[in-house]
Amino acid sequence: MILRRLSCLLALAAAAPLSAAPARLLSDGVLVNLGDSSIKLAPYADNIIRVTISPALDASVRASVDALPCHPPPRWSWTASGDDGILATDSVKVRLDLRTGRVAFFGRDGQPLLAEVPGTPRLTPAVVQGERTYHVREQFEPNADESFYGLGEYQFGWIDIKGHDLDLWQHNTTIAVPLLVSSRGYGLLWDNASYTRWGSLAPWTPIPPGQLLDDDGRPGGLSASYSAGRTHDRVVSVRRDSDIDIRLPDSNHGDNARLNPALPRGEAHVRWTGFLDIRAAGNYQFKGYSDGEVKLWIDGRLLFNHYRQNWLAAEDRMTVALQPGRHAIRLEWLREPDDTTFQLRWKAPAPGPATTSLWSEVGDGVDYYFIAGPALDRVIAGYRTITGRAPMMPQWAFGLWQSRERYKTAQESLAVIDEFRRRRIPFDNIVQDWQYWRIDQWGSHQFDPSRFPDPRAWVQAIHERHAHVMISVWAKFYDATQNFRTLESLGYLFHPPARLRQPDFLGYPFLFLDAFNPAARRMFWSQMNARLYSTGVDAWWMDASEPDVLSRPDLAGLRDYENPNYLGTGARHLLAYPLMEAEAVYNGQRSVHPDARFFNLTRSGFLGLQRYGAASWSGDITSDWRAMRKQIAAGLGYSISGLPYWTMDAGGFSVPPRFEPENLDPAHLAEWRELNARWFEFAAWVPLLRVHGQTPFREMWQFGSAGTPAYDAMLAADRLRYRLFPYIYSLAGGVTWDGGVILRPLVMDFPRDLRARDIADQYLFGPAFLVSPVTEYRARSRPVYLPPAPGGWYDAWTGAPAAGGRTVAAAAPYGHIPLFIRAGAIVPLGPDLQYIGEKPSDPITLLVYAGADGRFNLYEDDGLTYACDRGARAWIPLQWDDARRTLVIGARRGSFPGMLAARHFRVVVADPGHPAPLDGPPGSATDVAYAGQPVRVALTAP
Repeated sequence: MILRRLSCLLALAAAAPLSAAPARLLSDGVLVNLGDSSIKLAPYADNIIRVTISPALDASVRASVDALPCHPPPRWSWTASGDDGILATDSVKVRLDLRTGRVAFFGRDGQPLLAEVPGTPRLTPAVVQGERTYHVREQFEPNADESFYGLGEYQFGWIDIKGHDLDLWQHNTTIAVPLLVSSRGYGLLWDNASYTRWGSLAPWTPIPPGQLLDDDGRPGGLSASYSAGRTHDRVVSVRRDSDIDIRLPDSNHGDNARLNPALPRGEAHVRWTGFLDIRAAGNYQFKGYSDGEVKLWIDGRLLFNHYRQNWLAAEDRMTVALQPGRHAIRLEWLREPDDTTFQLRWKAPAPGPATTSLWSEVGDGVDYYFIAGPALDRVIAGYRTITGRAPMMPQWAFGLWQSRERYKTAQESLAVIDEFRRRRIPFDNIVQDWQYWRIDQWGSHQFDPSRFPDPRAWVQAIHERHAHVMISVWAKFYDATQNFRTLESLGYLFHPPARLRQPDFLGYPFLFLDAFNPAARRMFWSQMNARLYSTGVDAWWMDASEPDVLSRPDLAGLRDYENPNYLGTGARHLLAYPLMEAEAVYNGQRSVHPDARFFNLTRSGFLGLQRYGAASWSGDITSDWRAMRKQIAAGLGYSISGLPYWTMDAGGFSVPPRFEPENLDPAHLAEWRELNARWFEFAAWVPLLRVHGQTPFREMWQFGSAGTPAYDAMLAADRLRYRLFPYIYSLAGGVTWDGGVILRPLVMDFPRDLRARDIADQYLFGPAFLVSPVTEYRARSRPVYLPPAPGGWYDAWTGAPAAGGRTVAAAAPYGHIPLFIRAGAIVPLGPDLQYIGEKPSDPITLLVYAGADGRFNLYEDDGLTYACDRGARAWIPLQWDDARRTLVIGARRGSFPGMLAARHFRVVVADPGHPAPLDGPPGSATDVAYAGQPVRVALTAP
């Protein structure tokens, strides 16, 4: 190493001209001073380079809350020639312009991957919340053949974020995770916890009135017609509107006078029509912020089809390419009596080519990690190297989670568990949502004794029924509670400005925990431990972890509420609150029971969340087909952002009026049941299967009895998921030990397939299954794109082969969503179960899909403790040689107490002549006894 560094220094001294900045070789990288700033390239791992740029002479930035300390750096070298220096590891090369500090990244083969735009201001001095700081930005040159993914979970329905602008801050239904992933085979972890923007920094603006034409083509606004009721056949007023920006008071229940004086009270329907006068070709972005139901068409193309409940207005966004000229526009808003908000904004295209840009409001400097693949699995594994390994979840977490807003008494939840067991519906986890406390005692962590008279006995009764309980906790405290007084006296709560110190939606004053304070985190846990964990509860539901400090999410309000905090300003640490809260509970529980596996379901997340045993769900989504469709892209965006465990409220949380119990006439009831059946069929194919919502209740029998379509569809999906436990748990083992990804956008496996890269409603579940949820009422088929794959695909339900590289009209009967299995897949199926751990996974049926070589690692451990971290775990490698029609069950690696030393496999080979439906009786099987030593199973061709 010394000789190598010496030779590098001599080469640099001989080669660098006077115009180039001298480079200092450090033990952990290369530092170059650029006059007004300095830049450092630091190899973090063989395929990871950290880049920091700051005014400090050592390019230092403050330690982040999400990244872990670097391990000993990998082998690297530095060479310089003229104005350029090259830092190289075995996997990546970085070219640094020694005059400008411009950075460019290359793969091990020398192919260019990513390059900064020269001359871009990276550091702009700013004062934010009284702190002298910098706005920080990096711009990278665009690549025409590139798609981008990640940056968290968004409810827009698209997955390729190229050409779309995003605002990264935490709020209900949106999770900001600044990891960007490219189809070219790299990732970029933007290590900044302040408000961050992706894409253009141009503001969203009203469409200029001069470019809005009415139905007669006159500029100045759109033709607007206002109708009473839900439909548009009772027009009471016509006028011209120059801007769509409706903000009614929250107390405006059913009073439409401020919307239009001619409207009577109640529901209203507004329609705007006319033309857009487009003067320059390009990609135009449209943003709607609304409650109620909104639809936007341009040139007959439906861009928005959006519904939100009145208490949680939300955005919809879409980008559309437009040519100069007139384009027809039609916009509709259906206002229910409590709806208050509808705003339409746009961004016209900026001149010049679009750049890849990340900007953050607060920073000491630019700080990011470049992660080379080329396999995207390696990119995600690299992200986990930086931010932490995801520990093993308890095995019961992969069973069915049943929830409701809310079980009001201990007896209600016990009765639900008893009904699951009576009906023999596989089930593992009951969830206790909020308000198990007295109504004015939020944050007390104390059960209302009139409804939960003996919490310990209640939890014990749940356990006796072979179930587990997860309980809702908020880091929110009413000021009448003892917990509030204790935390307040120690300075452990936020102290927001007076304008933000408002009673919550129940009418009580409250404050949130300053989770950035380590002492506050410890005290928070001690209060949870004394009142909740001591009862024996199994898992935590950390709700509202953005935190949810305002009745409607507001960026400025959230920033101000958290300012100041223990670490500094609210703006500097805006995105990281959910990470700090998760750390409090994870470290707290493990300090009490270090070997009991931890589970936390949290509504928000950030870089590094996975290291604290946390999963996220997609928040308070609505119960309609449009919301269900958007969950597919939301979950895929979250997953490719590096966080492995995602779920949603299957069935949606808040129902539109037609599904409210008093409105469920026969037509609406049929749709309600089918919506929930389809959603459950989808939810069975995400990492965690979870049902939750407001009324109507969501237990399976609420949708019919045995023999009815919805009930039977849900039960079949549930039973199959439990049989797939060996497959799913093996995927979880891959998450922990290999940095794996369960919920997989198609780009992860087919990065060169242009058609696959933009598909937002299909995905892979592990390596074997192509999942295509049904998101339309009464649909009994849907188009499914089958990417080119060696050996093609098999229809999971019929066993029929299907060639790849084409779109097929896939059958989607009520009881099955389209599901295809890749040739070469090895799928382990266990026995029928009523709950995880009811009996050993033995025998295991190994379904082998012929047509291509394949492999799979069957993973096992005790499922309940962290003994696996100490080596108590085992893998059985499975390998299929298609040409020889031979399955090799390899030598077991590892062991753990309680492991089945001898086990049995039933090998079933599916091929075009011998279909093996996934949910049907297995075909001809070869029985194999296995004692841990390699077994070669030769299967003769039919």
